[in-house]
Amino acid sequence: MESQKINLLIAGTLRDGGIGVMPTDTMYGIVGSALNKKTVKKIYQLRKRNLQKPMIILIGSIGDLKLFGVRITPSVKKILKRIWPGPVSVVMPVGVHASAIATYRYLHRGTKTLAFRLPKQSWLRSLLKKTGPLVAPSANFEGKQSARTVTEAKNYFSDKIQFYVDGGRRSSKPSTLVMIEKGVLRILRKGVADIHQ
Repeated sequence: MESQKINLLIAGTLRDGGIGVMPTDTMYGIVGSALNKKTVKKIYQLRKRNLQKPMIILIGSIGDLKLFGVRITPSVKKILKRIWPGPVSVVMPVGVHASAIATYRYLHRGTKTLAFRLPKQSWLRSLLKKTGPLVAPSANFEGKQSARTVTEAKNYFSDKIQFYVDGGRRSSKPSTLVMIEKGVLRILRKGVADIHQ
């Protein structure tokens, strides 16, 4: 089957609320629609994830941030364009309006912030433009080793998800996690991307 047809199949499954394991720009992730509350809840259950911890969201373009009520000032946009696309997850406040904070509580888990990443790989951005934003925590149970292969991921999730995409052996190093405060980039977690503040 052609990769384009596989992508369409995967995109359809994810848009319909399905969950899968696939390579991201860093490691294998267990992915599902960030805009589907039931899907997000199921991923928390499958991963045995701490319910207080938000998940990183993959986006297909900077414009996707508007879906979550995130306001982008010119100075923030300038910083984002310097570090994106790439394996850098940026923690940003969910919109200033109470309605946005309430709507996306299932994602921000009371923190009122979300971490977003715009991947460098064009195939992944292309998929995200078809699916919409995806939550993409690493493919493992909370506190366990991140899956480096599809086989390791299957040992965790078996047939409880809809699909697996084999991308060969992947690094288990996570994205670099940053926050922008008053126009300054602050590193919260060192990861695969080597960036300077």
